[in-house]
Amino acid sequence: MASFNCFILALFAALMFSGIDVGLAARRLQQLPPMPTTGLPQPTIPALPTLPKPGSLPTLPSIPNLPTVPRVTLPPLPSFPSIPTIPTTIPSIPFLSPPPSTTSP
Repeated sequence: MASFNCFILALFAALMFSGIDVGLAARRLQQLPPMPTTGLPQPTIPALPTLPKPGSLPTLPSIPNLPTVPRVTLPPLPSFPSIPTIPTTIPSIPFLSPPPSTTSP
């Protein structure tokens, strides 16, 4: 288990340092002077195809009738015993009287 935690910690540290490198590279690219333009011809972009009008779409086929499935009846759930009630009164504890003395006064 300890090796797994160590692996997770190493992976987390690697992800943090890779994020720092990406941030530094982006900052370095933003600080460069703009690239000179070359005399290369620009490519032509083809025209977008036209979309059909909403009214000219064909109608969708209807859903065929599915056969009826017989209803499944489940057996009744077993009855659970009721939860016993907690008594709200405290029963009295009988106090024992001392035994009668054998000597008379």
